[in-house]
Amino acid sequence: MEAQAQGLLETEPLQGRDGDAIGSADLSSMLSEEEKDELKAELVQLEEEITTLRQVLSAKERHLVEIKQKLGMNLMNELKQNFSRSWHDMQTTTAYKKTHETLSHAGQKATAAFSNVGTAISRKFGDMRSHSIGYSIRHSISMPAMRNSPTFKSFEERVETTVTSLKV
Repeated sequence: MEAQAQGLLETEPLQGRDGDAIGSADLSSMLSEEEKDELKAELVQLEEEITTLRQVLSAKERHLVEIKQKLGMNLMNELKQNFSRSWHDMQTTTAYKKTHETLSHAGQKATAAFSNVGTAISRKFGDMRSHSIGYSIRHSISMPAMRNSPTFKSFEERVETTVTSLKV
């Protein structure tokens, strides 16, 4: 029923069953014996040509493999060459160049920001050490007291500023 609904709108290539259906339709009654003989001869000739072409293609593929072996080319080398060529082609695109430039600039800014954070941390620990000579941080200040100290607040502000600038 579904095949009838599709009717002439079917876009699939002919399948084996479709060829049988066409063959079972009595089109041969419309052809003369001479036309049938010519078509049969053409059919045999086409089948022979297809067989010959398959043999030639197979021989050429074997020859190709032999040449590649003589040149030292193998599948891995071909994959490497294809990958290198594709990578080079991608790197020359405008989109890649713009992305690379943007990420490079962002990396430079991030490096500078981390450097600033590192400097601020070093400076603050130096300040804390100078205020508590002879004692470790653990012994000199408790965590709540340290959080409320001007040194910690200043450090906290610098970290927030750095994080904000990184986000921007």
